[in-house]
Amino acid sequence: MTDKQRFSSVWDAIEDTPQQAASMRARSELMMNLTEVIRERGMTQGDAAALFGVTQPRVSDLMRGKINLFSLDTLIDMAATAGMSPTVKVSKPKARVSRRRGAAPEMVAA
Repeated sequence: MTDKQRFSSVWDAIEDTPQQAASMRARSELMMNLTEVIRERGMTQGDAAALFGVTQPRVSDLMRGKINLFSLDTLIDMAATAGMSPTVKVSKPKARVSRRRGAAPEMVAA
């Protein structure tokens, strides 16, 4: 039998902490959506740069998926500037009932 570990996303598999994975998931989703909007509108990188108030090479980095060069704040600002409605979705951790009688339930991350 092999010991295979399953992950809910690639970011969970490659990042060191759940916090880093959550940030990368949010950043990658924003980057993909921004790139899609730029392409759908037929914008050049120069047009997008003017819209976002950044340089054309910065838009090139966005379009090429250089995720480590962008903060979550920057991507949210860019999405809002593009007329998108970025939102943050938070799910509560699931409560797990302890097997010990009378013990308080433990909290575990989903």
